[in-house]
Parts: sequence; C-alpha cells; structure tokens
Amino acid sequence: MAPMTTTLRRWYGRPRPATARARAVPVTDRALHERRLGWELTAPAFVVMLLVTAYPMLNAVWLSLFSYRITDPAGREFVGLRNYAVVLTDALWWRDVWTTVLITVVTVAVELVIGMAFAMVMNRIVFGRRWVRTSILIPYGIVTVVSAFAWRYAFSLDTGFVNGWFGLGDLAWFSHHGTSLFAICMSEIWKTTPFMSLLLLAGLAQVPEELQEAARMDGATWRQRLFRVTLPNMKGAIMVAVLFRTLDAYRVFDSVFVMTNGAQETETVSFLAYRQMIGRTALGLGSAVSVLLFLSVVFIAAAFIKAFKVDLSQARGER
Repeated sequence: MAPMTTTLRRWYGRPRPATARARAVPVTDRALHERRLGWELTAPAFVVMLLVTAYPMLNAVWLSLFSYRITDPAGREFVGLRNYAVVLTDALWWRDVWTTVLITVVTVAVELVIGMAFAMVMNRIVFGRRWVRTSILIPYGIVTVVSAFAWRYAFSLDTGFVNGWFGLGDLAWFSHHGTSLFAICMSEIWKTTPFMSLLLLAGLAQVPEELQEAARMDGATWRQRLFRVTLPNMKGAIMVAVLFRTLDAYRVFDSVFVMTNGAQETETVSFLAYRQMIGRTALGLGSAVSVLLFLSVVFIAAAFIKAFKVDLSQARGER
C-alpha cells in the first residue's frame, strides 16, 4: 500500500509521543459551555428518574439489613450486613454471577459484530432505506416474553423446528447446561441485535467521508479503512451501544424465566433475586441480592466509561 497521507497519519497512523499526550491542554470556553449544556439537558431527566427510583432503592437497602419473611412479619429482626455475608459466601451466588457474565459477554460480543455488519449495510443502501431499517427493528419491537416463548418452542423436542432443519435428531436442548445457555443466548441475540445496529448506524453516519476518500486514494484496503478510519471515529457510538447492551444483558431475566426457569444451572443474578423474594418470600436476602446486582451494574458502567475514555472536547484537542 502507498504511504498514508499526512492527514491520515496524524489522525490514525503512528501514536503520538508520550510527551505530547501528557502535555496539559487548557480548558476552552467551548468545552466549558458544552459541559454546562450537557448538565442542563440531562438535569430534568435525572431529577425525574431520581424521584421515581430513589424510594424503591433506599427501601431495598433498608430491607436488606433485616431477616424478614412476608409469611412471618412478627419475626422481623435487624441483622445488619449479615445478609450480604450470607450471599457473598454462598457458592450459588458466584455460580449465578458466572452464568450472568457468560451470557452477557457472549451476547454482547455477537451482537456487536452482527450489529456492525447490519449498520454498514443500512448505511450503504440507497433505495428502500426506510423499509429496511423498519424491518430490522421488528424483533426488537416484540415483547421479550413473547420472543422467549417463540424460541422455547423452536428449540423444543416436540414442537421445535431447529432439530429438523439442522438434522440434530432428538437433541433435548433444555436437558443440558451448555445447550440451554446456547438457546438463551440465541434468543437474546435475535431480540436485541437491531437495537445495537441502530446505535452503531448513528455513529457510522458521523464518520467524515473525506477521510474515507483519502484512504481509498492512498490504496487502503477495506480492512485497513475499517480499523484505521471507521472504528476510531465511532468510539463514542460503540461505547454507548456496548454499555447499554451490557447493562441490559447483565440483568437478563425474562428469557431465563420462560425458557428454563433457572434449571440446568442457567440461573442468573436477577433470577436469584426473584427466587429469594417471590419464591421463598425472604425479603431480606432477596433485597441484598438486588442491592449487589445494582452495585455490579454501577461498577460495570464506571469501568466502561473509564476504559473507553470518550470525551468529545479532548477529541478536538481541548480539555
């Protein structure tokens, strides 16, 4: 390939020296204005969400400090952090965490690849673009419970078509741990890939076309343009798409409840909280699991934002 132009090398070629990266950049008025505008735009939604969710969250934290069953209200007893100790020292909790993480990683990774492919196709379509985008959204518009039931029947030994189509004989998908997880992941991927693709399509539309054209003129291959031009300019969109889907996938409940009901070691953290609070009526333990789930989601969000380090003002050389 011919040498890259000065513009492309400055943007996506060799990394800048550490001294240049570490040099302090003054805060500009534009950056300060955008930060203030961001807070002003998000403040109303933040206040509404806080008013709606503050009481349930605080009540869950309060209940997690008690040994409390609905069937025995008189036996309510303050135990402090004992419920958290019981949960964190139980092997069932860590098994459910591992199952949840596995489902999250597999589904989000596959959705990112397929969603990116869909986004690139939709970005290039000229005729019928509106119809294509609408048709891709159909799976996402279906209620998750309905989607899970459809996939449950598809993988069923008696009524399913998967075994017949792929010549798998009498394979009982929901009688084994691995195949049960595979069916759950397939249901989640089919349902939420359209959401991922639309977010990535929005980011793909922001990639400067002049950079793509300059790369083509330099003889860059499709693969080189993808990894040196397209993806670096979509860093913010990729972070938003992956973050939203990760937080949603980590709280997976509907598909597990409908397809396996937690059998074959497919129970997730959300299902564990449901089983403790609804099945065993143990509000204390169930609330402790819910609080730990919430803290896990907060940790994941903070880790993603820290890892991607997306800042629009820094992308322009501002601080």
